[in-house]
Amino acid sequence: MRIPVGRRVTARRLPASRWGRGAAAVAAGALPALAFPAPSLWWLAYVALVPWMLLIRTAGTAGRAALDGWLGAIGFILALHHWLAPSLHVFIVALAALLGLLWAPWGVLVRWMLARTPSRARGVAALAVVPSGWLMVELVRSWEGLGGPWGLLGASQWQVPPALRVASLGGVWLVTLLVVAVNTAVTLLVSLPTLRTTAIAGVTVCALAMGSVWWWVQPPPPTGQVRVAVVQPGVINGVGGAERRFARGEELTRQLAGQDVDLVVWGESSVGADLTARPDLAARLAALSRQVGAELLVNVDARRSDRPGIHKSSVLVGPEGTTGDRYDKMRLVPFGEYVPFRSVLGWATSVGKAADEDRRRGTRPVVMTVGDQGLRLGPLVCFESAFPDMSRHLARDGAQLLVAQSATSTFQDSWAPGQHASLAALRAAETGRPMVHATLTGVSAVYGPDGGRVGSPLGTERSAAVVYDVPVAAGTTPYVRFGDWPVYGALAVLAALGAAGAARSFRRPAPGPPVPPARTTRESPVRPGR
Repeated sequence: MRIPVGRRVTARRLPASRWGRGAAAVAAGALPALAFPAPSLWWLAYVALVPWMLLIRTAGTAGRAALDGWLGAIGFILALHHWLAPSLHVFIVALAALLGLLWAPWGVLVRWMLARTPSRARGVAALAVVPSGWLMVELVRSWEGLGGPWGLLGASQWQVPPALRVASLGGVWLVTLLVVAVNTAVTLLVSLPTLRTTAIAGVTVCALAMGSVWWWVQPPPPTGQVRVAVVQPGVINGVGGAERRFARGEELTRQLAGQDVDLVVWGESSVGADLTARPDLAARLAALSRQVGAELLVNVDARRSDRPGIHKSSVLVGPEGTTGDRYDKMRLVPFGEYVPFRSVLGWATSVGKAADEDRRRGTRPVVMTVGDQGLRLGPLVCFESAFPDMSRHLARDGAQLLVAQSATSTFQDSWAPGQHASLAALRAAETGRPMVHATLTGVSAVYGPDGGRVGSPLGTERSAAVVYDVPVAAGTTPYVRFGDWPVYGALAVLAALGAAGAARSFRRPAPGPPVPPARTTRESPVRPGR
């Protein structure tokens, strides 16, 4: 029996093609991670999605496009959060696969708008629809329980002044929309010659929009400055680490005496015992405040004596002891500080470094008053600096200075410290308020009201106390006043798309009754002789 050669070749090549396409999707999705610290190739963000989108638009079916979107998202999440692998081990792959499902509908949307040869009208619509779809994915995954807004595409532009000005208008959400719109236009440019003019016009509009915002939206005017000292004790391991870290913080703080400091900031978990239960520690901090001539903002990570459970709290300490100003962390790191659905996912504590006991949450933001000059301080703790709404809320409540106390020593030699410090630039630009990002082991950094860096950051190799002259501004930004309006705009775009699709379906004529096939007659062959 002879077997057709073509059938055997097809049977062998098809699976290889599927595996190759899947690997290409993962690699293409990982590319945008290079725009974030540590590589910080910020310019790459404007074309990093193009290979992924080119692959999706060639999908033969909507299901294949959804798969390409999912696989690309797995690559993106793993590349951006690879530094979590030592803590989560293989569980990080499962998390990436679950979160990646959010991008499956986006893959279908990209194929729908860009597949084959779309009309000029569809090409123009794609410049708004595709970014809106991406923004909806980022909005959903920004929920605290899904990991929070870490790695939003717009956050890759933290060191680009025009992009920071855009953030002051519409937050990191508006920056994301512009970045994805440029990627969409470039995808049209390289794949559809008939829409080249539309693509060039799209890139031009995005550039003009950013330039117009740069010229029109100005940061709040400065009204003065405050001298803020950041105390970074550095890596301290071994037995008695908490006590030794406290002692190192004392040593560095004493060096600030005589430097006319207005505020001293310690990092997250800089105090390992409740100050009410340890009056000796409170007395030592009060003595430091008297010696330096400034109040200290420390961070207590301990079991409370007045409330059940462990809290992470920003506590202000003055010359006479604690001032009564205290902020308890409200948004906790999934698995790092609590295990979601612990009754079901509690096994994660045996696989990685998940929290053995859930931390307790605070109930409200707090604005503290510092010193005789009445400086209004808005504290955040670690993970909370990733949430635009929290810093915006503090600015609305009258905070003049934002402070994030953080600790990333678990990920000391990874991309995490740099990524975390970069978020403060976005929060400062969004609110028009300077922001201090103080850590135990680096990277510590300070940003002005326009999001620009103040002084030099303290890297992960430093153990020091540094004073920064931080400009303070008055007024508010459009983002503080109007909130997340780009999100509502994206929702409106997607709603209009759905309404247009429904209208087309309604106008389409209903199929009539089936037409029976014409009856055909076949003449009988005439036999010879008849």
